[in-house]
Amino acid sequence: MTSDPEDDAGAAAIPLPDRRLVDASLVRRLVAAQFPQWAGLPVRPVAVSGWDNQTFRLGDHMSVRLPTAAEYALAVQKEHRWLRRLAPHLPVPVPAPLAMGAPGEGFRFHWSVYEWIDGDPMSAGTVADLTGFAVDLAAFLVALRHADPAGGPGPGLHNWFRGGPLQVYDGQTRRAVETLGDLVPRDDVTAVWQEALRARWDGAPVWFHGDIAPGNLLVRDGALAAVIDFGTCGVGDPACDTAIAWTVLSGASRTAFRGALGADDGTWARGRGWALWKALIVYAGALDGDPATAAEARRVIGEVLTPL
Repeated sequence: MTSDPEDDAGAAAIPLPDRRLVDASLVRRLVAAQFPQWAGLPVRPVAVSGWDNQTFRLGDHMSVRLPTAAEYALAVQKEHRWLRRLAPHLPVPVPAPLAMGAPGEGFRFHWSVYEWIDGDPMSAGTVADLTGFAVDLAAFLVALRHADPAGGPGPGLHNWFRGGPLQVYDGQTRRAVETLGDLVPRDDVTAVWQEALRARWDGAPVWFHGDIAPGNLLVRDGALAAVIDFGTCGVGDPACDTAIAWTVLSGASRTAFRGALGADDGTWARGRGWALWKALIVYAGALDGDPATAAEARRVIGEVLTPL
């Protein structure tokens, strides 16, 4: 899953990010110029690079992560500041930053060198027991929420307003419903969205990841091995981290996830809203020429509308 830009409220005036991709030769030049101790190591792209950042292997034990646009670069210093502080509190590894690079060689943003974490992205083929995986993921999120939030970054452009109120995307969500027309059950979708808006959050701010999605969950031997990509992390309402209950989980795994997470009705309703918002805007955006993405978004909407 990607953290695409959204509009409305605080996000209303944000233009689409101007994404610029780079190749391995530029990464080699950056490394050689700024970290000559690693200049002789091979640089090669990874199989699944991501949207907000491009990732390259650096030797056998490191990775280079480069933001693809100015908006995504806002998360670089945040990750360097907070990941090492969060890591000791978490039951599985998270990326360990080794060095922060500066703009150079024609690349406009700060960038990062991380320790490499072995594992395969979560998928039906890599997870041995989805219900057990859901419980382990919930345990990770509970531990993350118990980390000290003092001084942590609140919702903002750096994480596309995750952790803030869903109202920020009300207009965008309703426009997506209008665009989709009869392709979605409008009354049912609107009812779920309005329930999510009514479920206001008034708790103490806690840490959240912000993009709990298969590409950011690494698996080894069928089990959760690491959680990566903290670009959308922050301190606020953690309901956004429950969206995976509808995007990936279902049935027994969804029930187990909620139970292990201890999600109350309000958190569950807002998480359902986060999942619905993203599926609707992706579906609406995929109508012209991306049938596979449209089909997946339609499937998620169906899960969101499944009676709880």
